[in-house]
Amino acid sequence: MILLFSKTSDYRHDSIPAAVAALSRWARGQGIQVEASEDAGCFDAESLARFQAVVWLSTSGRVLDDAQRRAFERFVAAGGAYVGIHAASATELDWPWYAALLGARFTGHPEPQRARVVVEDAAHPATRHLPASWWRSDEWYEFDHNPRTRVRVLLSVDESTYQGAEMRGDHPLAWCQERDGARSFYTALGHAATDYDDPLFLEHLGGGILWSLGAAE
Repeated sequence: MILLFSKTSDYRHDSIPAAVAALSRWARGQGIQVEASEDAGCFDAESLARFQAVVWLSTSGRVLDDAQRRAFERFVAAGGAYVGIHAASATELDWPWYAALLGARFTGHPEPQRARVVVEDAAHPATRHLPASWWRSDEWYEFDHNPRTRVRVLLSVDESTYQGAEMRGDHPLAWCQERDGARSFYTALGHAATDYDDPLFLEHLGGGILWSLGAAE
C-alpha cells in the first residue's frame, strides 16, 4: 500500500486534486492499494507500518511536527520508500534529514514556459519510455545545490531552451538514490493539472513509484 500525502502549509498547487485522482487510478491499475490523505496524523508508527511508500505530492511548507518527523525517519530507516513530486522539494525546509533524503531543496523558479527535457538515464523505469528530448511546459525548479554527485540523475532540463535559468548549465530535474537500504525518488515535474492527463508523465511517475517499491528495476 502507498500513501499519497498532499498536505500544504505554504503555496498550494491547483493540480493536487487531479494528481491524487490520476495516481489513485494508476495504482489501482497496478493492483496497488492506495490511500490519499492530508492528515499528518498518519505519521505515527502504527499508521506508517501499513505503507510501503509515502508519496509527498506537491506538499509545501512545514507539514509535520517533531514527533511525526521522527516517525517518518524510523519508517525510512526500516526500508520504507520516499517519492517526492514537484513541490515536495519546497517542504520541511528546516529539516536537514529530509533534505538529504530528497536530494536538493527548492529555491525558486521562473514563469512557467516550454523547454526541452533531456533523458539522462534511458534504463530507469521512470524514464525508459520517454523520448530522448521531451518538450513540455513547467515551472523549471531551481535548487540550493546540484545533487548530481550524490544521486542518480534521470532527467535534466536544457537551460538554453528557456528564460530565467540559474543552475549554470547543469540542471537535474528528476533523480533517485538509495539511503541505508531505503529508496528515494524525486521529480520536479508536475506543476499543472493537465500534466496528470499526460500518459508519458503518468508513466514517469508510475515508474518512479514502482522503482521505489523495488517492483521495477
